[in-house]
Amino acid sequence: MTDTAQTPHAVEPDALQSTLAALLGERAQSITVVRGEVTLTVRAADYYAVMQTLRDAPQSRFEQLIDLCGMDYQAYGDGRWEGARFAAVVHLLSVTHNHRLRVRAFCPEDDFPVLDSVTPLWASANWYEREAFDLYGIVFDGHDDLRRILTDYGFIGHPFRKDFPLSGHVEMRYDAERQRVIYEPVTIEPREITPRIIREDNYGGLK
Repeated sequence: MTDTAQTPHAVEPDALQSTLAALLGERAQSITVVRGEVTLTVRAADYYAVMQTLRDAPQSRFEQLIDLCGMDYQAYGDGRWEGARFAAVVHLLSVTHNHRLRVRAFCPEDDFPVLDSVTPLWASANWYEREAFDLYGIVFDGHDDLRRILTDYGFIGHPFRKDFPLSGHVEMRYDAERQRVIYEPVTIEPREITPRIIREDNYGGLK
């Protein structure tokens, strides 16, 4: 028996850009095509509604959320970045139309970054949003179980933020007298190590 089902041809990036512009209108802050990949940037206030439209509209039909991560733009562009600091970046896949999309939404406030959770739209966003909360401190409003997923329960801070110290804030060790693991302030003093370079004219027998 021959399977007559065929995979739909991939939509050209420029065509997808035009489709999204017509579908979203002013809710799309920008729609760019770089290296054949389409990136849609939306405001935090429009984030959830836009994502629901992208999932349900017949011309988009992004049935799958395949990735979501946090971003910290504090030192982006060698410090020339002047926009909001934190963002969530989402990758969507349409099986129906065979096209992919990157969606980016910036948090309105740097001190307390918040975005709507998209777990009611895609269950796969659950652990991704927990990871972004754990590593970047982005709070996803409406998430049913927003807690750390990679770091320990007693961990202080968010380790993927650009201003997080490389040595951390606390160190963990086993205390034999107390017979348990304890946390203590880090005793390592931050320092910058400059590697020593030795130049030899005849290194390794080479001339």
